[in-house]
Amino acid sequence: MCLLKHVLFSVIICCSFTLNAQQKNLKKKVVFIIVDGIAADMLKSNPSPRLDEIAKAGAYSDAYVGGLKDGYSETPTISAVGYNSLLTGVWANKHNVWGNSIKDPNYNYPTIFKLYKDANPNGKTAVFSTWLDNRTKLIGEGLPQTQNVKIDYAFDGFELDTVRFPHDQNREYIKNIDALVATEAAKYIETEAPDLSWVYLQYSDDIGHVYGDSPQLTAAIKYEDSLIGKIYDAVKLREKDHDEDWLFLVTTDHGRSAKDGKGHGGQSDRERSTWIVTNSTETNAYFKTETPAIVDLLPTMTSFLQLSVPKNIKNEWDGVSLLEPVAITQPKAILKDQLLTISWKNLTSKKIPVILSASTTNDFKTGSNDTYTQLGTAESGTEFFKITLKEGQPIPTKILFETTNTTLNTWVIQ
Repeated sequence: MCLLKHVLFSVIICCSFTLNAQQKNLKKKVVFIIVDGIAADMLKSNPSPRLDEIAKAGAYSDAYVGGLKDGYSETPTISAVGYNSLLTGVWANKHNVWGNSIKDPNYNYPTIFKLYKDANPNGKTAVFSTWLDNRTKLIGEGLPQTQNVKIDYAFDGFELDTVRFPHDQNREYIKNIDALVATEAAKYIETEAPDLSWVYLQYSDDIGHVYGDSPQLTAAIKYEDSLIGKIYDAVKLREKDHDEDWLFLVTTDHGRSAKDGKGHGGQSDRERSTWIVTNSTETNAYFKTETPAIVDLLPTMTSFLQLSVPKNIKNEWDGVSLLEPVAITQPKAILKDQLLTISWKNLTSKKIPVILSASTTNDFKTGSNDTYTQLGTAESGTEFFKITLKEGQPIPTKILFETTNTTLNTWVIQ
C-alpha cells in the first residue's frame, strides 16, 4: 500500500512537471481589439453575448482613458489619442497625439509593434483596421523616426475605396468594412497565427455620433460584439489545435457624452469611462480591485510576450502590467516652496521598499536619456516620502518609483 502511494505520488508529480513544462513551451501570441466609442455603462446595459463569454472565461474590469484629470497628463477622450495611449503606454503629454489629425506623434515613445520587432525581428505582426492612419501614422510604418518599423501583414485602408464602399449618411459602408476587417482577421489568425495582431472596429462610434443613446447604437454594439466573437473563435481554434498560448484583449478608446451619447472628447466621467475584457485567468489584484487604464495594456502585452524592454523606456510608461504583481499605484510629486512631497497608493500587505529617484531633465522626449539621482527609500505602506531641497539645488522634473516588481513615474507639480 505504501509503495502504491509512493508510485502514485511520483506519477502525479511527474505529470504536473510535464504539464507545467508544456505550458511554458507554448508559443505566446497576442491579439488586441479596439472597438470604438463604447462607454462602460453602454456595454453593461446592452446585449454583448460574445464579450460576456470571453469575460466569463477570463476577466472584466471597468477602465478609464483621459490621463490625470485636471493634471499634467490630461488627455482628450478622442479616438486616435486613445489608440496611441494604448500603443505606447503613455498619455498625450508624452506621445503628442492630441486629435484625429495625428499631426506630430512623438515616436521616441515606441509602440508595442516597435518594441516587439526590436526584440523579435523575425516575429510576425498584423494589423486589421477600418482606418489606414492607425498603421501609417500611429505605428509609423516605414518612417525613419520609427527606424522603418514593418508590419508583416496589413489589411486596412478600405475607407478610402469609395467605389467598393460608397459613403452614406447612415454609415452602412463602415459597417460593411468592419465586417470585412473582422472576417479577414479571423481567417488570417486561424491560418497564419501572427504573433502580435491589432484589430480595429469603427462602426459603433459612427452610429453613436449619428444617433447617440438609441436602439441603433444598441444594435451596433451587438453587431460589433458578433464580429469580436468571430475573432475569438479563431483564437480558440488555434489554442485547441496548436501549441499556442493566446492573450486576447478587447477594449474601447473612449466613452460618450453624458447628455445624449453623441459626442466625446471632454473629461466627464462618462467620456473617460471605458472597460477591458480579456481571456486571461491570471489577471492581478490591481486589475481586480483598482480601475486600470488604457495605458496598462502595453505593459500587459510586453510581460505576456516576455519582451526584453530597455529600462529607459520602461521608466517612461504610465501604465503597469495587468498580469504581474503590482505593489504601488497613483504616483504623485508636489513641490511647495522647497518641500517635495512624494506619495503613492500601497497595494500590498508586505513591507516592500520603494526606491525614489529624481531627474532634473526630461530629455527622453527628444531622443536622449535622463540621469536619475536617488532621493531615498521608503516602505510601501507609508505611502509618502518628504524631502526639503537645499537652496540652489536643481528642481526635479520627474520622479521614478521602483519596487522589486513595479516601476512608476510622475512629473513634479509645482
